[in-house]
Amino acid sequence: MLTIHAAPLVLPVGAAPVPEGAVLVDGDRIAAIGPYEELAAAHPQARVRRWPGVLTPGLRQWHGTWLLKRCYHPDPREAGELGELPLSGAALESLELDAARLAGSVRRGLQRMLRHGTTALAVMDDPLLRTAVARVGLTVVSPVGGPGGMLLGGPDLDPFVEGYDLPGSVHTPLAVGARADLAVFDVPDEAALVAAGAASCVATVLDGRLVYRAR
Repeated sequence: MLTIHAAPLVLPVGAAPVPEGAVLVDGDRIAAIGPYEELAAAHPQARVRRWPGVLTPGLRQWHGTWLLKRCYHPDPREAGELGELPLSGAALESLELDAARLAGSVRRGLQRMLRHGTTALAVMDDPLLRTAVARVGLTVVSPVGGPGGMLLGGPDLDPFVEGYDLPGSVHTPLAVGARADLAVFDVPDEAALVAAGAASCVATVLDGRLVYRAR
């Protein structure tokens, strides 16, 4: 099925922004990028999803292994005891994690990454992580070339916290024929996105599938 993802501003990265733009997705691939009115007129049979803010390529998370293996992502049922934020360091060491709890934490960590517009993830060759990431469908990238240092307190689920701009935070630009990995943020422009961070994400499209939508 053809799907048009439309937003007030499309930021392809590597090409000019498209005000009142859209991305046409055919299956798992980008079929066209351009003004919404033109794509809608050319493909009247396509399903239309209208989003607020800016539509960009999916983001890349360099610290996947750390965030998934050296953090515990509490189950919502544990919020009263453990809170809702990822636990690391001494707080993590105080937990007794069996294989089932660790696997659940990894799944929840991946879902939280999707809520931050992440579609590509750098992970080490760890069987648990590779299996979980493959099941979700994120693109696995090599950690080689990523930031060498760690932020004070450890990495963040928000790729923008590393201090990169949008081109430095995406995995690949939006391009016709490329895999349909998109992120939508409820901000007016690129500068506001970098300032607000990836927590402003309202939708993530992974391999053409809508995998996260803010309620």
